[in-house]
Amino acid sequence: MRKKIVFKTLAFILLTVSIMGCVPQQQVVRRESNAVPESFRSSTDSTSIARVNWKQYFADQNLVALIDSALKKNQELNITLQEIEISSNEIRARKGEYLPFVGLRAGAGVEKVGQYTRDGAVEENLEIRPETRFPEPLPDFMAGAFASWELDVWKKLRNAKKSATLRYLASVEGRNFMVTNLIAEIASSYYELMALDNLLGIIQQNIAIQTDALQIVKQQKDAAKLTQLAVNRFEAQLLNTRNLQYQIRQDIIETENRIAFLTGGFPKNIQRNSAAFNDIAVDSVFSGIPSQLLKNRPDIRQAELQLAAARLDVVVARANFYPSFRITAGAGFQAFKTAYLTSPESMLYNLAGDLMAPLINRNAIKAEYRNANARQLQEVYNYERTILNAYVDVVNQLSRVQNFSKSYETKKQQVDILVQSVDISNNLFRSARADYVEVLLTQREALEAKMDLIEIKTKQMNAKVNIYKALGGGWN
Repeated sequence: MRKKIVFKTLAFILLTVSIMGCVPQQQVVRRESNAVPESFRSSTDSTSIARVNWKQYFADQNLVALIDSALKKNQELNITLQEIEISSNEIRARKGEYLPFVGLRAGAGVEKVGQYTRDGAVEENLEIRPETRFPEPLPDFMAGAFASWELDVWKKLRNAKKSATLRYLASVEGRNFMVTNLIAEIASSYYELMALDNLLGIIQQNIAIQTDALQIVKQQKDAAKLTQLAVNRFEAQLLNTRNLQYQIRQDIIETENRIAFLTGGFPKNIQRNSAAFNDIAVDSVFSGIPSQLLKNRPDIRQAELQLAAARLDVVVARANFYPSFRITAGAGFQAFKTAYLTSPESMLYNLAGDLMAPLINRNAIKAEYRNANARQLQEVYNYERTILNAYVDVVNQLSRVQNFSKSYETKKQQVDILVQSVDISNNLFRSARADYVEVLLTQREALEAKMDLIEIKTKQMNAKVNIYKALGGGWN
Protein backbone atom coordinates (compact mmCIF):
# COMPACT_ATOMS: atom_id res chain seq x y z
CA MET A 1 0.00 0.00 0.00
CA ARG A 2 2.77 2.39 0.90
CA LYS A 3 4.63 1.51 -2.31
CA LYS A 4 1.56 2.45 -4.35
CA ILE A 5 1.33 5.80 -2.59
CA VAL A 6 5.04 6.45 -3.21
CA PHE A 7 4.72 5.50 -6.89
CA LYS A 8 1.67 7.72 -7.33
CA THR A 9 3.45 10.61 -5.65
CA LEU A 10 6.52 10.19 -7.83
CA ALA A 11 4.36 9.95 -10.95
CA PHE A 12 2.57 13.17 -9.96
CA ILE A 13 5.86 14.95 -9.38
CA LEU A 14 7.28 13.77 -12.71
CA LEU A 15 4.11 14.85 -14.52
CA THR A 16 4.20 18.29 -12.92
CA VAL A 17 7.89 18.76 -13.69
CA SER A 18 7.43 17.67 -17.30
CA ILE A 19 4.52 20.09 -17.75
CA MET A 20 6.41 22.98 -16.14
CA GLY A 21 9.40 22.17 -18.31
CA CYS A 22 7.25 22.90 -21.37
CA VAL A 23 6.37 26.38 -20.13
CA PRO A 24 7.97 29.04 -22.41
CA GLN A 25 10.46 31.37 -20.85
CA GLN A 26 9.31 34.90 -20.22
CA GLN A 27 10.24 37.24 -23.01
CA VAL A 28 12.82 39.85 -22.14
CA VAL A 29 11.14 43.26 -21.93
CA ARG A 30 13.40 46.25 -21.53
CA ARG A 31 13.01 48.28 -18.39
CA GLU A 32 11.25 51.59 -18.69
CA SER A 33 13.20 54.81 -18.37
CA ASN A 34 11.84 57.67 -16.29
CA ALA A 35 14.98 59.81 -16.50
CA VAL A 36 14.30 63.49 -17.12
CA PRO A 37 16.61 66.53 -17.40
CA GLU A 38 17.57 68.26 -14.17
CA SER A 39 15.73 71.48 -15.04
CA PHE A 40 13.42 73.09 -17.57
CA ARG A 41 16.10 74.84 -19.63
CA SER A 42 17.07 77.99 -17.70
CA SER A 43 14.57 77.45 -14.87
CA THR A 44 16.05 76.41 -11.53
CA ASP A 45 12.94 76.68 -9.32
CA SER A 46 12.40 74.02 -6.70
CA THR A 47 8.79 75.03 -5.97
CA SER A 48 6.02 74.20 -8.41
CA ILE A 49 2.76 76.10 -8.85
CA ALA A 50 1.10 72.70 -9.34
CA ARG A 51 0.83 72.55 -5.55
CA VAL A 52 -1.28 75.71 -5.50
CA ASN A 53 -5.00 75.06 -5.14
CA TRP A 54 -6.97 76.03 -8.23
CA LYS A 55 -9.20 78.37 -6.20
CA GLN A 56 -6.12 80.37 -5.28
CA TYR A 57 -4.55 80.18 -8.73
CA PHE A 58 -7.71 81.47 -10.43
CA ALA A 59 -8.68 84.36 -8.20
CA ASP A 60 -11.72 85.46 -10.25
CA GLN A 61 -14.76 84.49 -8.18
CA ASN A 62 -16.97 84.12 -11.27
CA LEU A 63 -14.49 81.64 -12.73
CA VAL A 64 -14.17 79.79 -9.42
CA ALA A 65 -17.96 79.38 -9.28
CA LEU A 66 -18.03 77.96 -12.82
CA ILE A 67 -15.27 75.45 -12.09
CA ASP A 68 -16.91 74.40 -8.83
CA SER A 69 -20.18 73.79 -10.68
CA ALA A 70 -18.42 71.76 -13.39
CA LEU A 71 -16.72 69.50 -10.85
CA LYS A 72 -20.16 68.58 -9.51
CA LYS A 73 -22.31 68.44 -12.64
CA ASN A 74 -20.11 67.73 -15.65
CA GLN A 75 -21.53 64.62 -17.32
CA GLU A 76 -18.25 63.31 -18.70
CA LEU A 77 -16.64 63.54 -15.28
CA ASN A 78 -19.58 61.71 -13.71
CA ILE A 79 -19.29 59.01 -16.38
CA THR A 80 -15.65 58.58 -15.39
CA LEU A 81 -16.67 58.22 -11.75
CA GLN A 82 -18.91 55.31 -12.73
CA GLU A 83 -16.00 53.73 -14.60
CA ILE A 84 -14.02 53.93 -11.37
CA GLU A 85 -16.89 52.16 -9.60
CA ILE A 86 -16.79 49.45 -12.27
CA SER A 87 -13.04 49.02 -11.69
CA SER A 88 -13.69 48.76 -7.95
CA ASN A 89 -16.23 45.99 -8.54
CA GLU A 90 -13.69 44.18 -10.72
CA ILE A 91 -11.41 43.98 -7.67
CA ARG A 92 -14.19 42.35 -5.67
CA ALA A 93 -14.79 39.85 -8.45
CA ARG A 94 -11.10 38.95 -8.69
CA LYS A 95 -10.83 38.61 -4.92
CA GLY A 96 -13.75 36.20 -4.86
CA GLU A 97 -12.09 33.87 -7.35
CA TYR A 98 -9.43 32.63 -4.94
CA LEU A 99 -11.87 32.17 -2.04
CA PRO A 100 -14.01 29.01 -1.66
CA PHE A 101 -17.36 29.01 -3.43
CA VAL A 102 -20.05 27.66 -1.10
CA GLY A 103 -23.70 27.27 -2.07
CA LEU A 104 -26.88 25.67 -0.83
CA ARG A 105 -28.90 23.32 -2.96
CA ALA A 106 -32.36 21.84 -2.54
CA GLY A 107 -34.38 19.90 -5.04
CA ALA A 108 -37.26 17.55 -5.64
CA GLY A 109 -38.05 15.30 -8.56
CA VAL A 110 -39.73 12.15 -9.71
CA GLU A 111 -38.42 9.32 -11.88
CA LYS A 112 -39.98 6.32 -13.62
CA VAL A 113 -37.42 3.83 -14.93
CA GLY A 114 -38.12 1.23 -17.57
CA GLN A 115 -38.30 -2.41 -16.54
CA TYR A 116 -35.70 -3.47 -19.08
CA THR A 117 -33.11 -0.96 -17.85
CA ARG A 118 -30.32 -1.55 -15.37
CA ASP A 119 -32.19 -0.02 -12.46
CA GLY A 120 -35.49 -1.64 -13.42
CA ALA A 121 -33.98 -5.13 -13.85
CA VAL A 122 -32.14 -4.92 -10.53
CA GLU A 123 -35.34 -4.00 -8.72
CA GLU A 124 -37.37 -6.82 -10.34
CA ASN A 125 -34.74 -9.51 -9.67
CA LEU A 126 -34.34 -8.67 -5.98
CA GLU A 127 -36.74 -10.23 -3.54
CA ILE A 128 -38.19 -7.09 -2.05
CA ARG A 129 -41.19 -7.18 0.19
CA PRO A 130 -44.15 -5.17 -1.04
CA GLU A 131 -44.03 -2.83 1.93
CA THR A 132 -40.38 -1.96 1.24
CA ARG A 133 -40.61 -1.82 -2.56
CA PHE A 134 -39.55 1.43 -4.20
CA PRO A 135 -42.46 3.70 -5.05
CA GLU A 136 -43.27 3.93 -8.72
CA PRO A 137 -42.69 6.49 -10.04
CA LEU A 138 -39.78 7.14 -7.67
CA PRO A 139 -39.71 10.58 -5.94
CA ASP A 140 -36.40 12.16 -5.05
CA PHE A 141 -35.81 14.81 -2.40
CA MET A 142 -32.44 16.39 -1.65
CA ALA A 143 -31.03 19.23 0.46
CA GLY A 144 -27.40 20.01 1.14
CA ALA A 145 -24.43 22.31 0.83
CA PHE A 146 -21.74 22.12 -1.83
CA ALA A 147 -18.39 23.86 -2.10
CA SER A 148 -15.55 24.19 -4.59
CA TRP A 149 -12.17 25.82 -4.15
CA GLU A 150 -9.37 26.33 -6.63
CA LEU A 151 -6.08 26.32 -4.76
CA ASP A 152 -4.08 29.35 -5.84
CA VAL A 153 -0.77 27.52 -5.78
CA TRP A 154 0.90 29.68 -8.43
CA LYS A 155 -0.72 32.92 -7.17
CA LYS A 156 -2.42 33.35 -10.52
CA LEU A 157 -5.69 34.48 -8.96
CA ARG A 158 -4.03 36.78 -6.43
CA ASN A 159 -1.92 38.41 -9.14
CA ALA A 160 -5.06 38.92 -11.24
CA LYS A 161 -6.63 40.66 -8.24
CA LYS A 162 -3.54 42.86 -7.79
CA SER A 163 -3.65 43.72 -11.49
CA ALA A 164 -7.30 44.75 -11.14
CA THR A 165 -6.37 46.88 -8.12
CA LEU A 166 -3.66 48.67 -10.08
CA ARG A 167 -6.08 49.35 -12.92
CA TYR A 168 -8.57 50.72 -10.43
CA LEU A 169 -5.90 53.11 -9.12
CA ALA A 170 -5.06 54.00 -12.74
CA SER A 171 -8.71 54.86 -13.36
CA VAL A 172 -8.62 57.16 -10.33
CA GLU A 173 -5.58 58.91 -11.81
CA GLY A 174 -7.45 59.12 -15.11
CA ARG A 175 -10.23 60.91 -13.29
CA ASN A 176 -7.71 63.31 -11.74
CA PHE A 177 -6.26 64.02 -15.18
CA MET A 178 -9.75 64.73 -16.48
CA VAL A 179 -10.31 67.17 -13.61
CA THR A 180 -7.12 69.00 -14.57
CA ASN A 181 -8.20 69.21 -18.21
CA LEU A 182 -11.73 70.26 -17.28
CA ILE A 183 -10.51 73.10 -15.09
CA ALA A 184 -8.14 74.26 -17.83
CA GLU A 185 -10.84 74.10 -20.51
CA ILE A 186 -13.30 76.15 -18.47
CA ALA A 187 -10.65 78.73 -17.57
CA SER A 188 -9.54 79.06 -21.21
CA SER A 189 -13.14 79.42 -22.40
CA TYR A 190 -13.82 81.99 -19.68
CA TYR A 191 -10.84 84.14 -20.69
CA GLU A 192 -11.82 83.73 -24.33
CA LEU A 193 -15.29 85.04 -23.47
CA MET A 194 -13.77 88.06 -21.73
CA ALA A 195 -11.56 88.68 -24.77
CA LEU A 196 -14.55 88.56 -27.10
CA ASP A 197 -16.36 91.11 -24.94
CA ASN A 198 -13.36 93.40 -25.21
CA LEU A 199 -13.14 92.90 -28.97
CA LEU A 200 -16.80 93.82 -29.28
CA GLY A 201 -16.22 96.91 -27.17
CA ILE A 202 -13.28 97.99 -29.34
CA ILE A 203 -15.32 97.56 -32.50
CA GLN A 204 -18.18 99.57 -31.06
CA GLN A 205 -15.78 102.34 -30.08
CA ASN A 206 -14.36 102.38 -33.59
CA ILE A 207 -17.85 102.44 -35.05
CA ALA A 208 -18.52 105.60 -33.06
CA ILE A 209 -15.21 107.18 -34.18
CA GLN A 210 -15.75 106.26 -37.81
CA THR A 211 -19.35 107.51 -37.71
CA ASP A 212 -18.13 110.91 -36.54
CA ALA A 213 -15.46 110.92 -39.23
CA LEU A 214 -18.06 110.09 -41.88
CA GLN A 215 -20.21 113.02 -40.82
CA ILE A 216 -17.23 115.34 -41.12
CA VAL A 217 -16.41 114.00 -44.58
CA LYS A 218 -20.02 114.51 -45.68
CA GLN A 219 -19.94 118.10 -44.42
CA GLN A 220 -16.74 118.78 -46.31
CA LYS A 221 -18.21 117.19 -49.40
CA ASP A 222 -21.21 119.48 -49.12
CA ALA A 223 -18.78 122.38 -48.84
CA ALA A 224 -17.13 121.18 -52.05
CA LYS A 225 -13.86 120.46 -50.26
CA LEU A 226 -14.01 116.70 -50.91
CA THR A 227 -15.51 114.43 -53.54
CA GLN A 228 -18.01 111.60 -53.29
CA LEU A 229 -15.03 109.19 -53.45
CA ALA A 230 -13.94 110.20 -49.97
CA VAL A 231 -17.47 109.77 -48.64
CA ASN A 232 -17.73 106.31 -50.18
CA ARG A 233 -14.41 105.14 -48.75
CA PHE A 234 -15.26 106.34 -45.23
CA GLU A 235 -18.71 104.75 -45.44
CA ALA A 236 -17.27 101.46 -46.75
CA GLN A 237 -14.81 101.32 -43.87
CA LEU A 238 -17.65 101.99 -41.41
CA LEU A 239 -19.73 99.16 -42.89
CA ASN A 240 -16.76 96.78 -42.73
CA THR A 241 -16.24 97.61 -39.04
CA ARG A 242 -19.93 97.13 -38.30
CA ASN A 243 -19.82 93.74 -40.00
CA LEU A 244 -17.05 92.55 -37.67
CA GLN A 245 -19.33 92.70 -34.64
CA TYR A 246 -21.77 90.05 -35.86
CA GLN A 247 -19.20 87.25 -35.99
CA ILE A 248 -17.95 88.24 -32.55
CA ARG A 249 -21.49 88.21 -31.17
CA GLN A 250 -21.91 84.70 -32.55
CA ASP A 251 -18.60 83.62 -30.98
CA ILE A 252 -19.77 85.02 -27.64
CA ILE A 253 -22.97 82.98 -27.77
CA GLU A 254 -21.13 79.77 -28.68
CA THR A 255 -18.50 80.30 -25.99
CA GLU A 256 -21.18 80.91 -23.35
CA ASN A 257 -22.97 77.75 -24.45
CA ARG A 258 -19.74 75.74 -24.32
CA ILE A 259 -19.10 76.88 -20.75
CA ALA A 260 -22.68 76.07 -19.79
CA PHE A 261 -22.28 72.59 -21.28
CA LEU A 262 -19.06 71.99 -19.37
CA THR A 263 -20.79 73.01 -16.14
CA GLY A 264 -23.61 70.55 -16.82
CA GLY A 265 -26.31 73.13 -17.55
CA PHE A 266 -28.35 74.56 -20.38
CA PRO A 267 -27.26 77.76 -22.20
CA LYS A 268 -27.37 80.82 -20.01
CA ASN A 269 -25.67 84.16 -19.52
CA ILE A 270 -22.21 83.72 -18.00
CA GLN A 271 -21.29 86.22 -15.33
CA ARG A 272 -17.90 87.87 -15.90
CA ASN A 273 -16.04 91.12 -15.39
CA SER A 274 -14.65 91.71 -18.88
CA ALA A 275 -13.60 95.27 -18.14
CA ALA A 276 -10.69 93.95 -16.04
CA PHE A 277 -9.42 91.59 -18.75
CA ASN A 278 -6.41 93.66 -19.77
CA ASP A 279 -5.49 94.25 -16.13
CA ILE A 280 -5.22 90.55 -15.21
CA ALA A 281 -1.65 90.01 -14.10
CA VAL A 282 0.35 86.92 -14.98
CA ASP A 283 2.54 86.27 -11.98
CA SER A 284 5.96 84.69 -12.11
CA VAL A 285 5.73 81.01 -12.86
CA PHE A 286 7.44 78.60 -10.47
CA SER A 287 7.86 75.46 -12.53
CA GLY A 288 9.78 73.33 -10.07
CA ILE A 289 12.08 70.58 -11.32
CA PRO A 290 11.18 68.00 -13.99
CA SER A 291 11.31 65.04 -11.60
CA GLN A 292 8.31 66.52 -9.77
CA LEU A 293 6.22 65.82 -12.86
CA LEU A 294 6.37 62.10 -12.00
CA LYS A 295 4.31 62.84 -8.89
CA ASN A 296 2.28 65.88 -9.96
CA ARG A 297 1.00 64.74 -13.37
CA PRO A 298 -1.91 62.28 -13.05
CA ASP A 299 -1.40 60.98 -16.60
CA ILE A 300 2.17 59.92 -15.74
CA ARG A 301 1.04 58.13 -12.60
CA GLN A 302 -1.77 56.51 -14.58
CA ALA A 303 0.70 55.22 -17.18
CA GLU A 304 2.95 53.93 -14.39
CA LEU A 305 0.10 51.99 -12.76
CA GLN A 306 -1.01 50.56 -16.09
CA LEU A 307 2.54 49.36 -16.69
CA ALA A 308 2.62 47.65 -13.30
CA ALA A 309 -0.72 45.98 -14.07
CA ALA A 310 0.58 44.79 -17.45
CA ARG A 311 3.57 43.17 -15.74
CA LEU A 312 1.26 41.21 -13.46
CA ASP A 313 -0.82 40.18 -16.47
CA VAL A 314 2.30 38.52 -17.90
CA VAL A 315 2.74 36.56 -14.67
CA VAL A 316 -0.93 35.52 -14.75
CA ALA A 317 -0.68 34.46 -18.39
CA ARG A 318 2.43 32.39 -17.61
CA ALA A 319 0.66 30.68 -14.72
CA ASN A 320 -1.96 29.33 -17.14
CA PHE A 321 0.65 26.80 -18.30
CA TYR A 322 0.89 25.29 -14.78
CA PRO A 323 -1.46 22.65 -13.37
CA SER A 324 -4.51 23.93 -11.53
CA PHE A 325 -5.81 22.27 -8.37
CA ARG A 326 -9.45 22.23 -7.35
CA ILE A 327 -11.17 20.74 -4.31
CA THR A 328 -14.87 19.98 -4.41
CA ALA A 329 -17.00 18.85 -1.49
CA GLY A 330 -20.64 18.34 -0.67
CA ALA A 331 -22.81 17.19 2.22
CA GLY A 332 -26.54 16.78 2.62
CA PHE A 333 -29.50 14.43 2.74
CA GLN A 334 -31.28 12.53 -0.04
CA ALA A 335 -34.25 10.17 0.13
CA PHE A 336 -37.33 9.14 -1.81
CA LYS A 337 -39.61 10.09 1.11
CA THR A 338 -39.55 13.35 3.03
CA ALA A 339 -40.00 11.35 6.25
CA TYR A 340 -36.59 9.73 5.65
CA LEU A 341 -34.88 12.98 4.61
CA THR A 342 -33.49 13.82 8.07
CA SER A 343 -32.52 10.32 9.11
CA PRO A 344 -28.80 9.46 9.45
CA GLU A 345 -29.18 6.78 6.78
CA SER A 346 -30.10 9.44 4.21
CA MET A 347 -26.91 11.45 4.73
CA LEU A 348 -24.53 11.80 1.78
CA TYR A 349 -21.18 13.51 1.38
CA ASN A 350 -18.32 13.67 -1.08
CA LEU A 351 -14.84 15.09 -1.21
CA ALA A 352 -12.67 15.16 -4.34
CA GLY A 353 -9.53 16.79 -5.57
CA ASP A 354 -8.81 17.52 -9.23
CA LEU A 355 -5.60 18.34 -11.04
CA MET A 356 -5.77 19.67 -14.55
CA ALA A 357 -2.95 20.89 -16.75
CA PRO A 358 -2.83 21.81 -20.44
CA LEU A 359 -0.75 19.23 -22.29
CA ILE A 360 -1.65 19.24 -25.99
CA ASN A 361 -2.90 22.07 -28.22
CA ARG A 362 -1.88 24.97 -25.99
CA ASN A 363 -1.95 27.53 -28.81
CA ALA A 364 -4.58 29.70 -27.15
CA ILE A 365 -2.56 29.89 -23.92
CA LYS A 366 0.63 30.64 -25.84
CA ALA A 367 -1.10 33.37 -27.84
CA GLU A 368 -2.43 35.03 -24.69
CA TYR A 369 1.01 34.83 -23.10
CA ARG A 370 2.63 36.50 -26.10
CA ASN A 371 -0.11 39.13 -26.15
CA ALA A 372 0.50 39.88 -22.48
CA ASN A 373 4.19 40.40 -23.20
CA ALA A 374 3.36 42.66 -26.15
CA ARG A 375 0.93 44.70 -24.05
CA GLN A 376 3.58 45.07 -21.38
CA LEU A 377 6.00 46.46 -23.96
CA GLN A 378 3.28 48.81 -25.18
CA GLU A 379 2.83 50.15 -21.66
CA VAL A 380 6.60 50.70 -21.37
CA TYR A 381 6.56 52.87 -24.48
CA ASN A 382 3.38 54.62 -23.36
CA TYR A 383 4.94 55.45 -19.97
CA GLU A 384 8.06 56.89 -21.58
CA ARG A 385 6.01 58.81 -24.14
CA THR A 386 3.82 60.31 -21.41
CA ILE A 387 6.87 61.56 -19.50
CA LEU A 388 8.44 63.01 -22.65
CA ASN A 389 5.18 64.68 -23.66
CA ALA A 390 4.79 66.21 -20.19
CA TYR A 391 8.31 67.65 -20.24
CA VAL A 392 7.91 69.12 -23.74
CA ASP A 393 4.53 70.56 -22.76
CA VAL A 394 5.99 72.37 -19.76
CA VAL A 395 8.92 73.78 -21.75
CA ASN A 396 6.57 75.04 -24.46
CA GLN A 397 4.21 76.69 -22.01
CA LEU A 398 7.04 78.33 -20.06
CA SER A 399 8.27 79.81 -23.33
CA ARG A 400 4.76 80.99 -24.20
CA VAL A 401 4.35 82.72 -20.85
CA GLN A 402 7.60 84.63 -21.32
CA ASN A 403 7.22 85.51 -24.98
CA PHE A 404 3.56 86.54 -24.89
CA SER A 405 4.21 88.73 -21.85
CA LYS A 406 6.92 90.57 -23.78
CA SER A 407 4.77 90.63 -26.92
CA TYR A 408 1.87 92.16 -24.99
CA GLU A 409 4.01 94.98 -23.66
CA THR A 410 5.39 95.73 -27.14
CA LYS A 411 1.98 95.68 -28.79
CA LYS A 412 0.54 97.86 -26.03
CA GLN A 413 3.09 100.55 -26.84
CA GLN A 414 2.12 100.34 -30.51
CA VAL A 415 -1.57 100.71 -29.63
CA ASP A 416 -0.87 103.79 -27.50
CA ILE A 417 1.01 105.42 -30.38
CA LEU A 418 -1.71 104.59 -32.91
CA VAL A 419 -4.47 105.90 -30.64
CA GLN A 420 -2.59 109.19 -30.45
CA SER A 421 -2.15 109.07 -34.23
CA VAL A 422 -5.92 108.76 -34.74
CA ASP A 423 -6.52 111.94 -32.76
CA ILE A 424 -3.68 113.70 -34.59
CA SER A 425 -4.91 112.62 -38.03
CA ASN A 426 -8.45 113.74 -37.24
CA ASN A 427 -7.25 117.17 -36.10
CA LEU A 428 -5.00 117.55 -39.14
CA PHE A 429 -7.84 116.50 -41.42
CA ARG A 430 -10.18 119.08 -39.93
CA SER A 431 -7.59 121.77 -40.52
CA ALA A 432 -6.98 120.49 -44.08
CA ARG A 433 -3.38 119.58 -43.27
CA ALA A 434 -3.84 115.82 -43.86
CA ASP A 435 -5.39 113.79 -46.60
CA TYR A 436 -8.48 111.67 -45.81
CA VAL A 437 -6.54 108.59 -46.90
CA GLU A 438 -4.18 109.13 -43.97
CA VAL A 439 -7.16 109.23 -41.63
CA LEU A 440 -8.54 105.98 -43.04
CA LEU A 441 -5.21 104.17 -42.80
CA THR A 442 -4.58 105.41 -39.28
CA GLN A 443 -8.01 104.30 -38.07
CA ARG A 444 -7.59 100.90 -39.70
CA GLU A 445 -4.13 100.39 -38.21
CA ALA A 446 -5.36 101.41 -34.76
CA LEU A 447 -8.32 99.00 -34.95
CA GLU A 448 -6.13 96.11 -36.08
CA ALA A 449 -3.54 96.84 -33.39
CA LYS A 450 -6.19 96.92 -30.65
CA MET A 451 -7.61 93.61 -31.84
CA ASP A 452 -4.12 92.12 -32.01
CA LEU A 453 -3.52 93.30 -28.46
CA ILE A 454 -6.61 91.43 -27.25
CA GLU A 455 -5.51 88.33 -29.14
CA ILE A 456 -2.06 88.43 -27.56
CA LYS A 457 -3.63 88.93 -24.13
CA THR A 458 -5.80 85.88 -24.77
CA LYS A 459 -2.74 83.81 -25.67
CA GLN A 460 -1.02 85.09 -22.55
CA MET A 461 -3.96 83.97 -20.38
CA ASN A 462 -4.07 80.61 -22.14
CA ALA A 463 -0.38 80.19 -21.39
CA LYS A 464 -1.14 80.91 -17.72
CA VAL A 465 -3.83 78.21 -17.77
CA ASN A 466 -1.80 75.68 -19.74
CA ILE A 467 1.37 75.94 -17.66
CA TYR A 468 -0.73 75.19 -14.58
CA LYS A 469 -2.19 72.15 -16.37
CA ALA A 470 1.18 71.05 -17.78
CA LEU A 471 2.76 71.03 -14.33
CA GLY A 472 -0.10 68.87 -13.01
CA GLY A 473 -2.10 71.46 -11.11
CA GLY A 474 -5.82 71.46 -10.44
CA TRP A 475 -6.68 67.88 -9.50
CA ASN A 476 -5.56 68.24 -5.88
